[in-house]
Amino acid sequence: MDTLPPLREVIRRHGLSASKALGQNFLFDGQLLARIARVPGDLAGEEVLEVGPGPGGLTRALLAAGAQVTAIERDHRCIPALEELSAAYPGKLRIIEGDALEIDAPALFEGRPHIVSNLPYNVGTALLIGWLSSDWSPWWQSLTLMFQKEVAERIVSQAGEQAYGRLAVLAQWRSTARIAMPVHRSAFTPPPKVMSAVVHILPGTMPEGARMATLERLTAAAFGQRRKMLRQSLKPVAGALDAAERIGIDVTRRAETVRVDEFVALARALDAPAG
Repeated sequence: MDTLPPLREVIRRHGLSASKALGQNFLFDGQLLARIARVPGDLAGEEVLEVGPGPGGLTRALLAAGAQVTAIERDHRCIPALEELSAAYPGKLRIIEGDALEIDAPALFEGRPHIVSNLPYNVGTALLIGWLSSDWSPWWQSLTLMFQKEVAERIVSQAGEQAYGRLAVLAQWRSTARIAMPVHRSAFTPPPKVMSAVVHILPGTMPEGARMATLERLTAAAFGQRRKMLRQSLKPVAGALDAAERIGIDVTRRAETVRVDEFVALARALDAPAG
């Protein structure tokens, strides 16, 4: 990385600026970017998927760490800057111009990549839910993702905490999620109005007898009316109240008090054959 021109110079030379419409905020701090690249562990020789690299700040850090990077970038303005980076690391950077929400990312890899991204704020949650909804064991090894701090807290929160909700259940029922590091708003150009944080997610064991589709239905209903008791919020899910009674979940509780493992148990009971 020391032989590359400063990222600010690259951005100036290509006339780049962060696009609010694309949810872009650029990171220039090389030491911070290197710390993010270390969160998944040793990436030497590992395949990495990066979504929304922009001018390539984090991409530089990933390549310097020895990763084989596939970068999906929607903003065509950034492609020339990324191509310069590809030339500096021959054979190490594959650039795909397109929308990550529409690209079949698993088909890009023969093995299981790590996903490391400073995600565009406007699509970050949608991408995360898509990756969490994949078959298990998933096609990725780990997720190291930058989010707004509020979203990061929702991902790692526990029952009874203010941020706890559907996203926490979907992230934790078969994965472990933690906040790896906070990132101050001043680290970005332009500075966003909110603080950020890097979340690290590792896949775990798939609970037996529970299905993602059932869990999604339960959590959508339960947290869609989170201030109401389960006996009201779960009515739209056929059989959910009877299943809750069978496994001893008090339906006078609210969704925010129901632990991840209890939601999993409820999904399992709902899917269990009658009799």
